Amino acid sequence: MSFEMEADQDALSCLLEGHETTRGLYVRAWGKHLIVGREEAFGPDGSLQKSDRVRLTRLNASTYGLSVKRHTGRWEKTPFSGSMKDMVEVMQSLMQHLLAPY
Repeated sequence: MSFEMEADQDALSCLLEGHETTRGLYVRAWGKHLIVGREEAFGPDGSLQKSDRVRLTRLNASTYGLSVKRHTGRWEKTPFSGSMKDMVEVMQSLMQHLLAPY
């Protein structure tokens, strides 16, 4: 993982932890993407499994695009792009239902 993406991952984690709606989400880097999700208890034994929800894609040094994970497992781009802080604000308002625990 590049130094920039590691720093972005840390910055995004801090922004998410600062709001009740997004507290407890994990962030992992994958190439130029920052994948955000929640660990959920699935199956009869209730074991925790990662459930990816949204993805920020680095478009340039300060701009990200926002995608959501569909039920098919594919990522769908949204019309939202902007700074990391802007994308977190979109996630905490318009997309909070996607980030809530099941």
